[in-house]
Amino acid sequence: MPKVSEEYREARRDEITAAALRRFATKGYRGTSMSDIITESGLSAGAIYGHFAGKEQLFAAVAERILGARAVELTELRADHGPLAPGEIMATIIDGMRRDAIAPTMFLQVWSEAAIDPSVRTLVHSFLGPVRDLLRRLVAEWAAAHPERAHEDPAEYARRVVPVLMGLAPGFMVQSTLLDDFDADAYLDTVRRLVPS
Repeated sequence: MPKVSEEYREARRDEITAAALRRFATKGYRGTSMSDIITESGLSAGAIYGHFAGKEQLFAAVAERILGARAVELTELRADHGPLAPGEIMATIIDGMRRDAIAPTMFLQVWSEAAIDPSVRTLVHSFLGPVRDLLRRLVAEWAAAHPERAHEDPAEYARRVVPVLMGLAPGFMVQSTLLDDFDADAYLDTVRRLVPS
């Protein structure tokens, strides 16, 4: 039997993750079954379970895919411009999620389920923890480069500011999903101006 290359395995995982993302976005986390994902992917159950043990693992892969893309964007922006202002960091994350049109709806559904389901809450913590850590590092770096703006120890500044920054993304997602007259560009512009460079 021929050996499957790592590139092939990664391509198949990406294909399955994309199918899961589409189903989670339309049916929610709770409303999506593994059977739904199998149908959406067009693959066999064996092909799916050969890569993912179940729905929770698939959702973690979906969240990692979306948030991992944001981390890459921030890393590239930071390489080009040096330490990023807190507002620029969040505007970059939010704008990336906006471009990934499925993400806002999907995250809203999962957050609402996390409020009532401890296993979903644990899952949400597993992907928000690394995001929070990344934000703390980036904000502390900016604070160290701008002591005249931060006015305190960079790590302490980041500890206080990051929870507020993280609240901006759900605000964007709720309004962009539910309000027909929501001005996404104005929101992002205002986020950038909240803590300018």
